[in-house]
Amino acid sequence: MKFDLLYTDNKSDARAGVLATAHGPIETPMFMPVGTAGTVKAVHHRELITDIKAQIILGNTYHLYLRPGTDIIERAGGLHKFIGWEYPILTDSGGYQVYSLGANRKIKEAGVQFQSHIDGSYHDFSPEYVIDIQRKIGADIIMSFDECTPYPCSREYARDSLHMTHRWMKRCINRFDQTEPLYGFDQTFFPIVQGSTYNDLRKQSAEFTAEQNQEGNAIGGLSVGEPHEMMYKCTSLVCSILPKDKPRYLMGVGTPVNILESIALGVDMFDCVMPTRNARNGMLFTSEGIINIRNEKWKSDFSPIDLNLGLYLDTQHSKAYLRHLIISNEILGAQISSVHNLSFYLWLVKSAREHIIHGDFSSWKSRMVQKLANRL
Repeated sequence: MKFDLLYTDNKSDARAGVLATAHGPIETPMFMPVGTAGTVKAVHHRELITDIKAQIILGNTYHLYLRPGTDIIERAGGLHKFIGWEYPILTDSGGYQVYSLGANRKIKEAGVQFQSHIDGSYHDFSPEYVIDIQRKIGADIIMSFDECTPYPCSREYARDSLHMTHRWMKRCINRFDQTEPLYGFDQTFFPIVQGSTYNDLRKQSAEFTAEQNQEGNAIGGLSVGEPHEMMYKCTSLVCSILPKDKPRYLMGVGTPVNILESIALGVDMFDCVMPTRNARNGMLFTSEGIINIRNEKWKSDFSPIDLNLGLYLDTQHSKAYLRHLIISNEILGAQISSVHNLSFYLWLVKSAREHIIHGDFSSWKSRMVQKLANRL
């Protein structure tokens, strides 16, 4: 992997670059649609490529390990071939899913024992095994195995968890260095900064992570319930420490406003389930604000969804028709809404990039943040 930092904003820490991977280049800032189990929910690959214009998608180690299983993926020749996707893929290591299992997992120094949410069977993830699984999945970018601390948590818990995450990180790096990719192309490893919302722990973790000298770095453990201002403060601190010449990935974030504010702090990469999850429930993100398409006010609104995106589906279908589909629980409603929301997210980061290049990102961001928070 190679990262070229091409432009920086003169009034913020926003940057624009290009990330080169074995399956093609990715322009940054960028957003990754979440394809947890090898599919972006309700969205066809054709739409991902032609309408949404996704440059990369995300898969999840925990979910793919449980179903269809890494043996099936390996026999298919890796995840790219299994799902028929020719572009870059990133896999999350499963640390967040382990966190979300709550009482159904036990965390120890050796790793994590957990119960499958599918059938209740028991499984063990060690840092080494998680790297082995991600080698078999075959994503272009693979993540370190970490513990995502809950919010709030005590400083003592956050400190002990952080130190264990650092030890796991070293074990992941050792395993990664001792093994080879399986499908004839290089993979890249990203370690993850943790530390909850404690500034001294975040600083310590960012410094430790930077010292590992990997090709990119991630920021985890945020967007788990903490106030947005606290998230921005932690992100700003970490970005001031992580190397400027390597991509920075803020995991699981977030709303359109979160993304713009974090780009201004120096973040390059994002993912979140929000655009597709909210789409299925009738919440649409648009260039003028947020629409709850279930509301009565849209029942006889025959105007397009969002003309500013220039998307075929947005101009072909009216708000009234989409409301009818969502209210009727028609699958097409989830499809149109998901394609729209993902297209909006990709439009947003592409526009941010263009304004960074043109030198007016900060003023554009200020105008957009005001609009994006509106409830229409």
